Amino acid sequence: MTSIPSSGGGRRLSGLTLEYPMSLGVFDKYEDAQQAVDFLSDRDFPVENCMIVGTDLRQVERVTGRLTMGRVALAGGVTGIWLGLFVGLIFALFAPSGDAFMTVLWSMMFGAVFALVWALIGQAMTRGQRDFTSVSQVIATRYEVLTEHKFAQRARDLLVELPHGLGATAYQRPAPGAAAAGQPGPQQPGPQQPGPQQPGQQPPQGPPAADQRPQD
Repeated sequence: MTSIPSSGGGRRLSGLTLEYPMSLGVFDKYEDAQQAVDFLSDRDFPVENCMIVGTDLRQVERVTGRLTMGRVALAGGVTGIWLGLFVGLIFALFAPSGDAFMTVLWSMMFGAVFALVWALIGQAMTRGQRDFTSVSQVIATRYEVLTEHKFAQRARDLLVELPHGLGATAYQRPAPGAAAAGQPGPQQPGPQQPGPQQPGQQPPQGPPAADQRPQD
């Protein structure tokens, strides 16, 4: 694995390692994470300081069909023919000019027979425990975009311009009124309560009540 010297000391960092990485967003699809990095690249961001990390790995096996002895024999024969053709062409280079064609033909025949028998023996040894064909692949269910800490804020300021729908958990800057919505607004001044009275101080007199107005 290729290594590069770190900028902060004598230790060496792998090419697949970042110094103090910070997350820019988590995406459900690799295409969305790739589009986010491409978006940064189009805006002259130093994408060599970014990394896409797949997490929550799982193996997926796709069954492609039923496996019979006839299909095993056919696949083995075809493989043997191609192998025999390759070997026959090599032998034909050293064979007399009149025997070159027969050399290739016999090599293809021997290759087909050998591969066919070998395939049938291998299928018989499974004892019918795997009578199907399939393809398998290890994939990630989440993809996280990382960058070095010194570029994180700049990248986030750019990623807020991404179109919606690229990832439900991607980084998004809060709306201008979002912070104010969660904070209490300015309070209206309520009725003032009289404070503690000093000795010898008369309490403030309010307007006279209706039944206490002076009689004419």
